[in-house]
Amino acid sequence: MMKTGMTSVTFRNKSAEEIVCLTHKAGLTGIEWGGDVHVPAGDRAAARKAALLTREAGLEVLSYGSYFRAGEEEDFSPILESAIELGAPMIRIWAGTKSYEDSSPEEFAALAGRIREAGKLAAAAGIQLGMEYHRGTATQTKEGAEALIKAINLPEAGCYWQPNPDISHSEQLAEIDLLLPFLQNIHVFCWTGNNERHFLSDGVSRWKDYLTHIQKSTGRHDLILEFVKDDSDEAFLFDAETLKKLAAETAGLKGENV
Repeated sequence: MMKTGMTSVTFRNKSAEEIVCLTHKAGLTGIEWGGDVHVPAGDRAAARKAALLTREAGLEVLSYGSYFRAGEEEDFSPILESAIELGAPMIRIWAGTKSYEDSSPEEFAALAGRIREAGKLAAAAGIQLGMEYHRGTATQTKEGAEALIKAINLPEAGCYWQPNPDISHSEQLAEIDLLLPFLQNIHVFCWTGNNERHFLSDGVSRWKDYLTHIQKSTGRHDLILEFVKDDSDEAFLFDAETLKKLAAETAGLKGENV
């Protein structure tokens, strides 16, 4: 089943109360709470508040969107504390600060080791670890993401996916196909080159293709809206309607309910 939600970082200027209200108005399932503004790492009070607001609105905490990059001196403990307070089933992290292709074997192995240790701590708390699929990190490409996940070698550690606007549609589909065994949540948006934002409806045919490939996986993949056109509430609500339709159509392909 594909649940639908939003990332709170889509509206960094809004309060936690406003984020919850907008998500509820949009008829989405839940929220990925960001660790930069709304739920800072280690701020247990902020995490408890966000969790309570989410539950009271009949929504779910889909994940904790942390900014842990597994650096040599980074402490994972505050991130884990916040995720536990949130009741998050997933912690999203970033896979370092360099692409796989630009990393030395030693750097790559060290990064995988640090993420593995973080993943073990999260797993002990019943929480999965998901790496952001993002430019400028070790998961910038499908080859890097696959190599890193295999090097980490933890069943609780996998990878998010989002479309890279700098590559072709066929290349994006090839990414999904390779990463299917490790695929977790999906960040949903419609961008073209130079990160130009569009309504999700403008890219609906592409997203139907993405989801047709994604639904071949047996895992859980929450569809989480991120960064809408003009940062406007209206664009977000419009995109949410498109997202719910896409999720319903995909569930129909698998004979599920949303």
